[in-house]
Amino acid sequence: MAIAAMVVLSCSKGDDSGNGTSENPNQMLINKLTGGSTKKWYWSAAETGHLAKGDNNADATVNYYGNIYQATAFENANDPVSGCLYNNELTFSLQNGEVKFNLNNGGNTFFNAAFLSVGGGSGAIDECLAYTTTGTKNVTIADSNSFVVQNGIAGQTTGKQITFSDGGFMGYYIGQSTYEIMSITDTHMVVRAVMGNDASKAWYHTFTTTAPTLPANDNFTNLIWSDEFDVPGAPNPANWSYNLGNNNGWGNNEAETYTSSSENSIVEGGMLKIIAKKQNLDGFAYTSARLVSENKFDFTYGRAVIRAKLPTGAGTWPAIWMLGKNYPTNAWPGCGEIDIMEHVGNQQNKIFATLHYPGHSGANGSGSTTMINTASTAFHDYSVIWNSDVIKFYVDDQLFYNFTNSPSTPFNLDFFFILNVAMGGNFGGAIDPAFTSAMMEIDYVRVYQ
Repeated sequence: MAIAAMVVLSCSKGDDSGNGTSENPNQMLINKLTGGSTKKWYWSAAETGHLAKGDNNADATVNYYGNIYQATAFENANDPVSGCLYNNELTFSLQNGEVKFNLNNGGNTFFNAAFLSVGGGSGAIDECLAYTTTGTKNVTIADSNSFVVQNGIAGQTTGKQITFSDGGFMGYYIGQSTYEIMSITDTHMVVRAVMGNDASKAWYHTFTTTAPTLPANDNFTNLIWSDEFDVPGAPNPANWSYNLGNNNGWGNNEAETYTSSSENSIVEGGMLKIIAKKQNLDGFAYTSARLVSENKFDFTYGRAVIRAKLPTGAGTWPAIWMLGKNYPTNAWPGCGEIDIMEHVGNQQNKIFATLHYPGHSGANGSGSTTMINTASTAFHDYSVIWNSDVIKFYVDDQLFYNFTNSPSTPFNLDFFFILNVAMGGNFGGAIDPAFTSAMMEIDYVRVYQ
């Protein structure tokens, strides 16, 4: 989900005793924020100090910058607990004399450790948590009376502050809704906010109008394996076999039984079609298919791209994922699981990417989500870049989750693919009583190294 907020700023003209009219004294700030219509802002991730912490006191030698801490370039990029920070997209737009603000962060907010409880978390380190706010956030513009203003040194601050109503904030949650605009140009903005629970400290955020391009760890360009699904009939037996039956709900209380029938999986029109049906078989009310490349193809490290269009319907649970090859001797979650794409019809258009490993099984997996409006009406590329130090997840080349890999995780051995459409279960949820069938179509699966 996206954090959406509306900022309402007056752009009217008032009376002036000299000539009868005057320009809104905040108009220059409004124009810089919105560009006169709409402007998007992003964390200036490549800039040292894009997130910084400093003292908030009368010491003019240090109170205007992050004298305590300054983030290095892309410091949070490959950390699974903080990487969501760089997904923030802040949009300011001017509509009918009002400035509106939308913060889209893919449904995950980066919390200061002191405020983890607000997002349902706990602990002693800053962390990304699933958290959203709703409703209109009104903003007032006022003159700031901060310690920086009191320094009286030209160029240290604009002297203006904006205050969001109803708990609004600018991406990093520190329990504060008032931000002093330190500087702003057409393409660069620095704000300062006093820590919500500690008035002796201030945080600095630096934004730019250019979306951050995270540094690539590896470029995988050599195609080593693929299935283009261009031969009609059963899926290519050289690439795929089947998991069959219900297997006690596959550990998730799933409601389907898997078959090798062409009614549930077939290649037609250059697409692999996996079809879930309301069909009684072997004591189960639904049938579907679960294809695996186990003992056909597995790999360690690379880039996998799967182009697919997803089914709809409450209770559907399509997945494109990988499982550690050594699962027979290293039981899940010890073997590791890489979920490139999961989607549930009860949360239409929300794409999940998740990693499961010891200490992070079930709902405690490490991952993130992103929204796409056409998950079930158009094909999209779901991809993962996987190497020894980072695992990155994308939809249509848009990064939405980074995970820091290390020798301590299971993600340094061979994995194989699984393609399936489950029904119901712990994640799929309640099944629509009117459900009859739904289909996931896959255009190709490609692996590069």
